[in-house]
Amino acid sequence: METSPALRRILLALLVLLVISAGVWWLMRPETVPVVLHAVDVGRVDATVVNTRAGTVEACQRTRLSAITGGRIAYLGVKEGDRVKKGQLLMKLWNEDQKAQQYVAETQLALASQRVNEQCVVAANAEREAKRQALLRAQGYVSVAREDAARSEADARRSACASARADVVQAQARVALAKTEQQRTVLIAPFDGTVAKIVGELGEYSTPSPPGVQTPPAIDLMDSSCLYVKAPMDEVDAPKITAGLPVRVTLDALPLQPLAGHVRRVAPYVLAVEKQARTVDVEVDFDVPTTQLLVGYSADVEIVLRQKDAVLRVPTAAIMEGSRVLVLNPDAGDKATGKLEERKLKTGLANWEYTEILEGLKRGDRVVMSLERAGVKVGARATAEVASQSAKAIAK
Repeated sequence: METSPALRRILLALLVLLVISAGVWWLMRPETVPVVLHAVDVGRVDATVVNTRAGTVEACQRTRLSAITGGRIAYLGVKEGDRVKKGQLLMKLWNEDQKAQQYVAETQLALASQRVNEQCVVAANAEREAKRQALLRAQGYVSVAREDAARSEADARRSACASARADVVQAQARVALAKTEQQRTVLIAPFDGTVAKIVGELGEYSTPSPPGVQTPPAIDLMDSSCLYVKAPMDEVDAPKITAGLPVRVTLDALPLQPLAGHVRRVAPYVLAVEKQARTVDVEVDFDVPTTQLLVGYSADVEIVLRQKDAVLRVPTAAIMEGSRVLVLNPDAGDKATGKLEERKLKTGLANWEYTEILEGLKRGDRVVMSLERAGVKVGARATAEVASQSAKAIAK
């Protein structure tokens, strides 16, 4: 049966209308937003606190040495980077005048020692003479006055002997004082260590560096065989921190090698620095001693207050203000595309990496990580752009 021209025109018009409608629907359809997803999993979550400003790797023993008095450097026995032993002479200032004073004191000591011999010999002789006079007086050969004179002479000579011995002690004290004065001009290593910095050269003038005075020390000596980290913690977190808590240390110089440690000491006072938050210094020891680090490295410490294993968790970055997350509700037959819906959470332990989920999600739910992208909001259609391995497995 042949189709009439009128019917063919109607069918053609319907076909054109259908094509136009399909084009309009295609142009007006809601666009899907590419999102990064993370599948809710089970693992460990820690409650932690971190330092407010960068911490520093410190040497357990470090001293900035300066002579007690100023003077010209006459001897410099080390250079920067040298290893030294305890008791080793590092630097000496010009002290020839003090050596001369020591020599004078030593000659005075020798003279005083000779006078002791002289005075004590005379005193011994006078004592013997007094005894003879006493014997003669008992026999009636000499008068009482003669005996008294001999006894007085013996007593005087004995006192002179004692004075001479006192002069020797005084001279010895002068020698000791002269030697002590020379110690004000020398620097001795108080422990085994490495010379980190030297300020001054042979022949230059070195000045003392008392605490509180902005004068660089002559020699900076440190023992890098023992290291620890010193970091400022917010005063609000300080009451939660106690000695012995586990710590994860991250160094800017070695970002891929976190080191385990524990809290050694919490400062007993709050440090108030102008225009900065009030902080409490915390010292952290490494669990495994290391000598590969350099003193002065910047370090971040994460102190673990509590730990929970095998709990439901999501990345903390996926949680929005008000403990809310966006979850992809997949279309039927296509787990990679769907509509975004909001979930209200009840959370537990949390840190900067993971947050424990008590209510609101179940294992396998896929939460949105790319919250900063345009168009990511409740009700938007989305498709998984990049997913974690667990999320990819669910999508398959």
